[in-house]
Amino acid sequence: MSDRIGTVKQGRMSYSAKVIAESSNPSNMDRMPDPDAYGIIHGCCGDTMEIYLRLNGDRIEEATFMTDGRESAIACASVLTKTVQGLSLGEAAKIKPEDLVSALDGLPAAKVHCARLTVNTLRQAIDSWHAGGSKEPGPTCEVLGR
Repeated sequence: MSDRIGTVKQGRMSYSAKVIAESSNPSNMDRMPDPDAYGIIHGCCGDTMEIYLRLNGDRIEEATFMTDGRESAIACASVLTKTVQGLSLGEAAKIKPEDLVSALDGLPAAKVHCARLTVNTLRQAIDSWHAGGSKEPGPTCEVLGR
């Protein structure tokens, strides 16, 4: 059921209509074969986020993701992969978790860590490319609250 401000209750969480739309029909959710850059983080929350980038020079030509997370993680990654396409790696590295939260018209406080996980995974992919194009950095555990 929707209320006046465009939120939808799912279980005990209130999600914006944008979160519901992005998580119900995500863009770019797929593992990319032979990416130019790849990041993976196993979040301490239990979710795993993977970001794959195909580059043309230092521009992101294509971005995809895979996650075992639920609505918030899927929505954040869907928005992020659409946002970074066409950006330089430097421009993409400036994206902040707050940018994803804003683009989704907010997230429940208990789910804001999904935006951090997604952005940190993107940064890991970018850092791995700068470090010599390593396609498979070792997974790390993202600490909540950073």
